[in-house]
Amino acid sequence: MIKKTPLYEIHRVFRARLVDFSGFEMPQQYTSIKDEHIAVRKSAGLFDVSHMGEILISGNTALEVVQQLTVNDASVLKPGKVQYSMMCKEDGGIVDDLLVYCLSGKEYMLVVNASNIKKDLAWIMKVNNGRAEVSDISDETVLIALQGPKAVKILNEVSDEAVVEIPPFEFRSMTIAGYDNILVSATGYTGENGYELYCNIRHVNVTDLWETIMLIGDKFDLKPCGIAARDTLRLEAGLLLYGNDLSEDVTPLEAGVEWLVKWDKGDFIGKESLLELKKNGIRYKLFGLVMSEGKRIPRKGYPVKDNNGNLIGEVTSGGLSIVLDRGIAMAYLLCENARLGDTVLVVIRNSEYAARIVRLPFYKKDK
Repeated sequence: MIKKTPLYEIHRVFRARLVDFSGFEMPQQYTSIKDEHIAVRKSAGLFDVSHMGEILISGNTALEVVQQLTVNDASVLKPGKVQYSMMCKEDGGIVDDLLVYCLSGKEYMLVVNASNIKKDLAWIMKVNNGRAEVSDISDETVLIALQGPKAVKILNEVSDEAVVEIPPFEFRSMTIAGYDNILVSATGYTGENGYELYCNIRHVNVTDLWETIMLIGDKFDLKPCGIAARDTLRLEAGLLLYGNDLSEDVTPLEAGVEWLVKWDKGDFIGKESLLELKKNGIRYKLFGLVMSEGKRIPRKGYPVKDNNGNLIGEVTSGGLSIVLDRGIAMAYLLCENARLGDTVLVVIRNSEYAARIVRLPFYKKDK
């Protein structure tokens, strides 16, 4: 049965186009994808991302469990800090990518992808093996993302505290629109500065919170945004999507995020396999592609060939960059046939179109 977030009625009031996304009825768009995308790049956008999963790991052994589960080094986290990380299988394949929140020295919150909540919880329980307390708080947690260059101005107007002082990948408990204990995190998935607000539905009227932010944000050109704009924004920013660019069949090394893997932190699941892969070298790696010809749009699954017609990979995420006004894609390509700056051919409807291999991201925000 398809699930609804606690903000479902708001989306109906705002006349959103609703679609099934990861088992949730979510707003695909409110006006147009282009308008919502540009709003986030130029002013601000408000997203309901309550479909994401939140899992608490608590107790004296919480850090030990998180360290075993994830490739990054959670021991460097202090309360109020956030870390991007991944969980891997023994063979190095990616179970999920996630955020790790250090709530205290004995409590961590893992924020996981909506499509993976059940799988991740089962994996965590297996690895945990009764050592720490594990709680799935996804159903009681609403997550609202306020993203864009004017996000800080909007949030400062609905808070009594200075939001601007939260550095990237840090969080604090704040009073927003009169509601206490909202976890405000300087994180996001758009390539812009912004904030994610975690609310417990037992303590916060999330409909009122959403409407208050929208009302205050009106003078800053704030727009409600759907999952379609979220996808175009993250693609431009070169941010990876599980199920497209990440899966249990690829490793952090192939995905181009070896920087996440802290080899000297001690043991973690998948370490031996990843070390072996690092020693022997990878065959495929994730690259960025920019189409040479105007509006030719690469899509997931499209084949990629070299200039001799040899198949060297396929697109995992693709679409039209609204900022560049050009087709862009991420693709796993054979390392021996792909170098930055090379021209390759993307097969679109049985025709081949040139694309240049580029370094990610495609778009970087102004400083």
